[in-house]
Amino acid sequence: MDSREVEQFERDGYVAVRGAVAPDVAAACRDAIWAVLAEQGVTRDPATWTRPVVRVLCPDGGPFEAAGTSPALWSAYDTLIGPGRWAPRRGVGGTVPVRFPSEEFPGDAGWHIEGSYEVDGQYWANVRSRARGLLALFLFSDVGEQDAPTRLAIGSHLAIPSILAPAGEAGMDGGAPMARVRPSVLCRTVVHATGRAGDVFLCHPFIVHTATWPHRGTTPRMMAQPAVYVADGFAIDGSDPSPVARAIVAGLHTQP
Repeated sequence: MDSREVEQFERDGYVAVRGAVAPDVAAACRDAIWAVLAEQGVTRDPATWTRPVVRVLCPDGGPFEAAGTSPALWSAYDTLIGPGRWAPRRGVGGTVPVRFPSEEFPGDAGWHIEGSYEVDGQYWANVRSRARGLLALFLFSDVGEQDAPTRLAIGSHLAIPSILAPAGEAGMDGGAPMARVRPSVLCRTVVHATGRAGDVFLCHPFIVHTATWPHRGTTPRMMAQPAVYVADGFAIDGSDPSPVARAIVAGLHTQP
């Protein structure tokens, strides 16, 4: 990852690592996801695609270990978070919301940030981004503009720190910041997480994003969305040199 990509990450809140996962590995991951879907009666036969989205836990082992340990990704984690600060895992993790061609509202589209740690059954976030270093979007299928791609509000991560800061270490429900952001945040230029199978978008933990609909493509969209785990989060006193922390500090001086 070069300096221009780091600058983009801090400014825009994301960077795409193209070809991070080899095409044959991504194909093997798709096959494994189909096997899990079959347990719910969903097969490659379009007649079984009766729901707009089916969520499954990302399988472990096999091709997912190869995907999750991609040298390009681990190098990017070192650059954005810092060597030795993030928790390696022998897999990808998270869930895979498989989105099928459909005009039906999926029920999960709406602007939000990701929560990071559980409080009374809800996922919360605090200004130091406890437990989350990055949001990673692993494209296991080709994703075009018609395939219900995830939508990212460029630069929106800078609006969140000053909202979270008054809540201190305890933080707040991951959905709460959206009630406090200025409407202009949601009028920002957006980018869609599109690309080839094997591309991975690495997003700042505070980026505002949403699922999209309808899915007017022809094939299911398969994408995992795990957290890259950082136990204690980031220092926000200016002493933390990581790009994730620098963006949080910059956001503390930005109006929500």
